[in-house]
Amino acid sequence: MHVVVVQNMLMIGPPGAGKTLLARAMPGILPRMTIDEALDVTRIYSVADQLPPDVPLIRTRPFRSPHHTISHAGLVGGGNWPHPGEISLAHRGVLFLDELPEFGLRVLEVMRQPIEDKVVTISRAQGSLTFPANFQLVAAMNPCPCGFYGDPVKPCTCAPGTVTKYQKRISGPLLDRIDIHIEVPRVEYDKLSDQRLGEHSAAIQERVEAARQRQRQRFSVETQHAASQPMHAVSLQASIACNADMRPAEVRLFCSLDDTCRALMKTAMSQLQLSARAYHRVLKLARTIADLAGAEQIAPQHLAEALQYRPKVLVS
Repeated sequence: MHVVVVQNMLMIGPPGAGKTLLARAMPGILPRMTIDEALDVTRIYSVADQLPPDVPLIRTRPFRSPHHTISHAGLVGGGNWPHPGEISLAHRGVLFLDELPEFGLRVLEVMRQPIEDKVVTISRAQGSLTFPANFQLVAAMNPCPCGFYGDPVKPCTCAPGTVTKYQKRISGPLLDRIDIHIEVPRVEYDKLSDQRLGEHSAAIQERVEAARQRQRQRFSVETQHAASQPMHAVSLQASIACNADMRPAEVRLFCSLDDTCRALMKTAMSQLQLSARAYHRVLKLARTIADLAGAEQIAPQHLAEALQYRPKVLVS
């Protein structure tokens, strides 16, 4: 799963297909936190008064799963003296939003800025505080209120207008910020009853660790190179640790395409009507897929796979 290198993901499928189970398995395959990341997370939990007394340093990535009735302040943070919300408590970890369309419109829209900037600023009369919010968004939703739109077995009981209205609760700008859109189909009996075991989480985590190490090495080398050239010293943030943190300048440096990939991307931009933001997100995801495959350059198959994760029209 390429989402494990901190790309945002939305899973769409009928009830009981395993969306929540997949999300809760995510911490087991995420790369282990560095000491700097652990210190960041520990500080946030200390400020929020949620640091367990017997845990001086948090070494496991946070997994936060707020209910859809959460308030704006509960998600972003707030209070007379600002305190961290769920998006900051999920810093360097996973923020799982189950039943995404059930969250309030205002609650969802306030996540657009933190997803881009990786921080959230809360202003009050006494002053303002900025909390880190570099989280991985994992969301799940049904395709319609009854949950069975497009299901090959159980018919949908929703009116077409109801399905459209339900899906449009998620705004286009928010969907554009989600890198991976996948459909989670109904699980067949043969697969459920199969006694064969899948790949162990530890084996997947090792591949993820290897990909993350390639990224750290890439950004570390470029940071040292930029530091020796003052005119270009601002071209790379020293805090960049993974592909998802790259800005357009870094995307230009590390996500170069050959002629075949450029032609594929040009066709996709036209047919899928990709925005400039989506263009850069596709390239970052393709770079991640190439890293997981151990490839030095983005190949057409990596780019094609990244493109297939873009949003698809659910209602005809």
